[in-house]
Amino acid sequence: MIDLSGRVALVTGAARGIGRAIALELARNGAAVAVNYRERVDAAEAVVAVIAELGGRAIAVRADVTDTEAVGTMVKRVTTELGGLDILVNNAGIIDDAYLMMMKPEAWREVIAVSLDGAFLCTKAAVRAMMRGRWGRIVNISSDAGLMGDVMRAHYAAAKAGLLGLTKTTARELAAQGITCNAVAPGIIA
Repeated sequence: MIDLSGRVALVTGAARGIGRAIALELARNGAAVAVNYRERVDAAEAVVAVIAELGGRAIAVRADVTDTEAVGTMVKRVTTELGGLDILVNNAGIIDDAYLMMMKPEAWREVIAVSLDGAFLCTKAAVRAMMRGRWGRIVNISSDAGLMGDVMRAHYAAAKAGLLGLTKTTARELAAQGITCNAVAPGIIA
């Protein structure tokens, strides 16, 4: 276990799946956790309830990660209500399966916006709080699709590959400030 007592984490897309598991694990290790969601308020509140049962602190924070203003408001709420922001996990993402030749431009833009633009906007907003403390951890949830492509998911694979580039650049730019940035590239999960 890593002792994260006194640390505050924000996990995007944390109402279910990988995000939920990450939020719970951060809480088990002592972090206060902001559980971001876009639509599933009941699921997000359920994650908060589990964290409370574990003896931790958590809040559910509704925000569309593709909306600059909403992201700024989310980060402000996290820093105000939980006392800072030390850890950001950019997990939010969507999939809309279609073959490349059948893919609608709107679907392309939406998947890119959530997975890649969302990570950029959240990182940009969170970094200021991390710089104040000269410590921070950013973890971007990419995918094996970003490493090798994926059938019917050109937009998803492109977004996740772009996230790897964003991760490398962010790591290089923020290292001197005591902030690390890494990516994890899981495959399909239950």
